[in-house]
Amino acid sequence: MEYTPISPFMRPISHAHLRVIERPEASVPGKPVNKWQLLRELSKAQAAFGVSERDLTVLQGLLSFFPDDALGGNAEMVVFPSNNAICERLNGMPCSTMRRHLARLVEAGLLMRRDSPNGKRYVRKRGEDRVAFGFDLSPLYCRAEEIARAAEAVREAEDRVRRLREVVSLMRRDLAALAEFGEEIQPGLGLWDQLRDRAALTARALRRKLSLEDLSAFRTELETLLDQARNVIDGPETEDMNTNDACFERHHHNSNKDSIDFEPPLGQGGAATGAPEPEPDLPEASLEDPDTRRVPKIPLHLVIAGCPSLKTFYQGDIRHWHQLFDAACHVRPAMGISASAWEEAQRFMGPEQASIVIVAMLERFADIRSPGGYLRALTSKAAAGEFSCGPMVMALIGRRSAA
Repeated sequence: MEYTPISPFMRPISHAHLRVIERPEASVPGKPVNKWQLLRELSKAQAAFGVSERDLTVLQGLLSFFPDDALGGNAEMVVFPSNNAICERLNGMPCSTMRRHLARLVEAGLLMRRDSPNGKRYVRKRGEDRVAFGFDLSPLYCRAEEIARAAEAVREAEDRVRRLREVVSLMRRDLAALAEFGEEIQPGLGLWDQLRDRAALTARALRRKLSLEDLSAFRTELETLLDQARNVIDGPETEDMNTNDACFERHHHNSNKDSIDFEPPLGQGGAATGAPEPEPDLPEASLEDPDTRRVPKIPLHLVIAGCPSLKTFYQGDIRHWHQLFDAACHVRPAMGISASAWEEAQRFMGPEQASIVIVAMLERFADIRSPGGYLRALTSKAAAGEFSCGPMVMALIGRRSAA
């Protein structure tokens, strides 16, 4: 065609028509694009292009008049159905409604009108030349990469919202559980009612479709409340604990010079003396009663002070016992300790004491030939009620003070 018109037939021209610039064939990408895949991508990114579901329905009808499944190549991308044919393809949509949505697609730059001098839509062939008047789909094809990028950005945003929504839901559940647990150990504290109310309000809010900003605000608020609850629950065990017991435990003397100063000697050929330790059988009576764990009497800040090597292998904050447990779970596989040995230690020592043992072993890891066997030996002592983690930590602190 020698000239590409930009003005519509018997309609006023707009900025959308002025943006249409005739492109030489070389500027049109040659890679074919599946028209239905392109429509699905546009449906995902419709907000970025200012079109609605009904606009896309009309575009789907126009695409159905294009004979090939792929747009692009050297094929002319002009379809020329009549208004009645388009409305029939759209299951009887009123003609006025269809024209309104067509105008929206033109305004969005996804469609271009190629009106004939009399406004009719047709194709004329003269030898090898072919001239078509109707709706040009080439703008949609030329923006295929832009549409794909916008759709991917929408998917990433949806994924962030979905993951943040899961985090907020889990934090709400933890908040409600901490409120119940706190009521048991410190009844009558007003904080627990506040936590329960906030958990209930958050659960109600999660029934709605929340934005990323709303979910971020909920996460910040829940993190603050969870820290408050943990400070109240863990505080007496970490900061306010009287350390007289810990100081007394420090004076336990280890007469076995070949073992590291973690615990009283485990016997001849113990865990750290040379030969690999046997994995002891736990007492049957203790196996029947796994709730023999004891809460650590040593403050958490002394554990952290005595085990500085932990910061090298774990970068997270450790201000509560549950964070120390996370750190122990993180370093345990790297120390060569099996999952079964770790589970038995938690069962008979409790998660807190087992975590202290792990980080203390990490501090003197070079002196322990079989970490798994050593942990099982300490677990056996804990099952028999003969274990305390205090001497381990105090021995480490003493060594650092003497160094």
